[in-house]
Amino acid sequence: MACRISELVLGCHDPEVLARFWCEVLDFVVLDREEGCIEIGPREGFGGPQPTIILSRRDEPEPGKSRLHIDVNATDRDMDAELERLLKLGARPADIGQTGDEPWHVLADPEGNEFCLLKARLAAL
Repeated sequence: MACRISELVLGCHDPEVLARFWCEVLDFVVLDREEGCIEIGPREGFGGPQPTIILSRRDEPEPGKSRLHIDVNATDRDMDAELERLLKLGARPADIGQTGDEPWHVLADPEGNEFCLLKARLAAL
């Protein structure tokens, strides 16, 4: 038996702001709140095929650049419509040296955490 990713933990200055943002982006809900942490995830709760995200309050950013980022795919609209929706939610374009020919968009959440919007693709059955 192998492991699976059950949670992603993201250190942030304001867990409430990022919880609202990522819940809207991913159609997640708040699953749990503890001192300085908010866990968000699918409406079905913890333990399903999707990992939950724990937003953990950090007063100071972690040293160095994060080596992990989130990729998202639109599930019910094309990439341009999803990009417009994400920008309205508070995402902003991020420049990490891309050429402009990439088939994805690099964005940053309200605290500057980079993530990519990929072209929609069907899950393997």
